[in-house]
Order: sequence, then C-alpha cells, then structure tokens
Amino acid sequence: MKAKTWSGWASRFWAVVKYELLWNIRKKKFIGVMVLALALATLNLVLPVILRNIAGVSEYLPKNPDYVISTGVGLGGMGMFLFAVAIAMNSISGEFESGSIVPLLTKPVSRTMIFIGKLLAAFITLFAAYASLLVYMAVGGWIIYGPQNNLHLLPLSLLGTIISTFVWIAIVIFIGTLSKNSLLAALGTFGIYMALNISSGIISVFTDQAWILNYLPGSGAAGFIRDNGTITRSISTGTDNIAANIINCLLYPSTEVAYLKFSLTPGNPFTELFREPLWFVLFRSLIVAFAYIIGLFAIAWYSFKRAQVLE
Repeated sequence: MKAKTWSGWASRFWAVVKYELLWNIRKKKFIGVMVLALALATLNLVLPVILRNIAGVSEYLPKNPDYVISTGVGLGGMGMFLFAVAIAMNSISGEFESGSIVPLLTKPVSRTMIFIGKLLAAFITLFAAYASLLVYMAVGGWIIYGPQNNLHLLPLSLLGTIISTFVWIAIVIFIGTLSKNSLLAALGTFGIYMALNISSGIISVFTDQAWILNYLPGSGAAGFIRDNGTITRSISTGTDNIAANIINCLLYPSTEVAYLKFSLTPGNPFTELFREPLWFVLFRSLIVAFAYIIGLFAIAWYSFKRAQVLE
C-alpha cells in the first residue's frame, strides 16, 4: 500500500517537473541566452588566435595545459545572472500572470509539490546547459591549447557554477513570487546585480569595509593571491566565484588571499587590510550562498502556499 502511495506521488511530482522542463526549453529567452553563451565561449577560444594573426605574430599559440580548468564554463557573473533570469523570471509569477495557475491547482498536486518541481526543473535545465558549455570548452581548449591537465576536476567546476547561479535564481523567484510579476522579478534582480557590482569595486578598493561584501551575493570583495610574499593575481571572493575558488583550493591548498586598500596619498598607494586562507574564503562563500538559497526559497515557498488565486 505504501509502495503504491509513493509511486503515485512520484508520478505526479515527475509530471510537474516535465511540465516545467518543457516550458523552460521552449522559452525564447532561454534559447537566446544559450546561443549567446555559445557565441561568447567560441569568442573566448578563438580570439587569442585571431589577435595573434592580426598582430602578425608568426609563432604558434603557446600550449596552455591549464586553460580549461581555469576557464570552466567560460561564464562570468553576468552570464550566470542572465541564465538565472531566463530560467526563473516567470517560473512562479508567470503562472499567475497567464492564469495557468488555476488549471494547475485543479490537478492532484500540492503547492509544495509544484514549487519543488519547478526548482528541480530549473536545476536540470541549468545542469544540461552548463554541462554542454563545459564539454564545448574542454574540446575547444584541447584543440587550440593542446592536452589539458586536471580535467577530472571539471565536475566540481560545474557544481560550483550551478551553486553560484542558484543564488541569483533564488533572488529572481523570491521577487517573482512576492510580486507575482515577471518583469518586476527580472528588473528587481538586475537592479540588485548592478548595484552590487558597481558598489563592490568602490568599497573593495577605497574603504576599510571590504569584508561586508563577502556576506552579500555577487562577486564579493576583490582579493589578491600572494605567492612567496608577491601578489600574483586578483580574485573575486564572493558567491559568483565559487567554481574557480574550489579548483584553486584543491590545486593550491596553502594559498592566502590579501585584501588591499588604495590611497592617493604619497608613498605606497596600497595598504594591506587583512589576509585569510583561500579555503576559508571558499568555505564562507559556500555558507553565504546556501544561506541565501535556502532563506529566499523558504520565504518564496511560504508566500506561494498562501497566495490567493483570483480568476
């Protein structure tokens, strides 16, 4: 009897997931974002070759065995934001706007089942899109830059990128569920994304308060990798950079991140504010990401359960 009940629940739940998956892959904006991501990935791969030919450099492009593992799916914060909006902007709010919520709720499915089904469909859609991009970048990187190292770590890169994107999906669904308006969900999330990106650069470089950015969604504070006392490169320490920080932590476990403040006063323009291990940066960004994902989804789920349906 229990097996029959579970089988019935699983069938209804999978029907909700399939309904949402079909809706996702038919969205023109999702197809547009996927085409744009493939175009950007292609540009990322071939642009160095084109520039060397334009510059008249006769030597072949140097081999780079770390190209694929350092590039991942080839998306920055903007790419992840666009995927989140394309997949989730009308996931809940679109049901109310189109009136399709009425026939949907007449089916033998609970609102909780609908909500969780939509989240699982978003995960499957994102997983398929990012896995395709990752394979494309791996094959292209191998062809252009030669044999690649550490390809076994690519699944972790994929997982980190999905977690980063789900922070933005949680924000989109949170705004969309509370407002029941898809346009407001997209514009509200875009406003948050732009505000955080513009302010993070200023706060990171010109104030002592860079640590605050590590508890907000997005790129976080600008940190600098130290190697034997010398700054080698900058990294982002926020939720958007989880994939790259996972890979760097595994490959260079003793790496430290320094936070610098810029000053226009004569002398040394940069002052080190504080320093912390890269593993701690990664651990904190994961905790912050899951806190936003769980917290915003919980509020959105509660709001969806109590939302009135007006015909």
